[in-house]
Amino acid sequence: MKRTEVCRGVSILAVLFLVLFGGTGRVLAHCDGLDGPVVMAAKHALEMGNVNLVLIWVQKEHEDEIKKAFQKTLSVRRLSPEARELAELYFFETLVRLHRAGEGEPYTGLKPAGRDLGPAIPAADKAITDGQLEPLYKLVAETFHDGLHEKFKTVMERRPFDKNNVRAGREYVEAYVILLHYVEGLYDAAKKGAHGHEHAEHEGHKH
Repeated sequence: MKRTEVCRGVSILAVLFLVLFGGTGRVLAHCDGLDGPVVMAAKHALEMGNVNLVLIWVQKEHEDEIKKAFQKTLSVRRLSPEARELAELYFFETLVRLHRAGEGEPYTGLKPAGRDLGPAIPAADKAITDGQLEPLYKLVAETFHDGLHEKFKTVMERRPFDKNNVRAGREYVEAYVILLHYVEGLYDAAKKGAHGHEHAEHEGHKH
């Protein structure tokens, strides 16, 4: 799998897990992290002196800006340890900012390493590294199964309510709506993710 697909695939998984777990923003900033794939690629590019290793993370219209920032960083980082640290941070921020712009997302700063990203992100990264989808598929499938089972069970338990008990009826409706939103949200997220991947692949083959 190409490294350019990492954040895209993780984003799809993030949406799915947002639906499954009820919502959290932590998984959406994976590529903003100091230990995320974009910054890791930047570190490797600087060590190798090869800007092509990071150009894959930005859109074509941002290539020139990245190349200029890369050359400035290489020059300044040689001056002193302090200059190296500042120059590299400047490059990391520039790269992540333009990467996020290419995704149509705002740049909110670099995030610290070692954050709790929940189960989805580490599982997705490990699956890509190992080339093994099965553990990741099992995690998603089991989580979806458990969530669906729990919400369906609640609906069925509340369904046979006394027609004259308005409170009980409202509790049934609440469970019913939660179930439908859960299923619809997961389906739409998966469908949108698949279509987005196809669109990206199509755009990537244009000349």
